[in-house]
Amino acid sequence: QLQLVESGGGLVQPGGSLTLSCTASGSTDRSHAVGWFRQTPGKEREGVSCIGDDGDNHDDTYHVKDRFATTRGAKNTVYLHMNDLKAEDTGVYICAARLVPGCARFNRPSEYYYWGQGTEVTVSS
Repeated sequence: QLQLVESGGGLVQPGGSLTLSCTASGSTDRSHAVGWFRQTPGKEREGVSCIGDDGDNHDDTYHVKDRFATTRGAKNTVYLHMNDLKAEDTGVYICAARLVPGCARFNRPSEYYYWGQGTEVTVSS
């Protein structure tokens, strides 16, 4: 079992930057890819990025590749670096872990097993 906790959300002005953290705890005999999703009321949960356990998927910021980047810090921590934030980036950002170490071809919620509670990001002037 894994427990995932996000942090780093808050209010930021358009054009600003923010870094979110996802920290995992618990016991498992598996290595896990970690993904980021965002949820906006009235919209389908959207896959933002995924990073594999080997770190080679740091460019897998599928929908915001030019502005967001995903990295691994300590073994149990994944970061989402968000730059040039726009109003449409507002939402609840949720991290999730797969049961396998690599990212899926399509970064969909159904590919993940463990989920955090989310951290709110508001981009507003």
